[in-house]
Amino acid sequence: MNVKIDTKEKFTVITPKEVKLTAIMTEELSKMLLGYQQKDIPHIVLNMHLVQVLDENSGENLANCQQNFYEHNCSFVICALQPAIQNLLDEMELLEVMNVTTTESEAWDIVQMEEIERELLGDME
Repeated sequence: MNVKIDTKEKFTVITPKEVKLTAIMTEELSKMLLGYQQKDIPHIVLNMHLVQVLDENSGENLANCQQNFYEHNCSFVICALQPAIQNLLDEMELLEVMNVTTTESEAWDIVQMEEIERELLGDME
């Protein structure tokens, strides 16, 4: 699977360079993304602006991957979904459990806010 990787100070932006994501492709993408949990910068912004087609299994794979990140105190934000994909995820009732933003800039803000929240909660323990 062809992706663009852009590492920032607090997170990594992954942009699939595919128009269609199949279940096999999202499984491969999920494995790659989960590997970031072991890195110094474990937080991910998944920019989906190029993806036009996503099947139901792929949507479930992305939702599961995102849940795994949050279980490991790592941020995972999806941004720039095309309307057809957003509608599919909404119909599957996945959109409400996923952290999705309209723009990459908003996704950056969420990752940074979650980082601050984790630091504050860590100080309270």
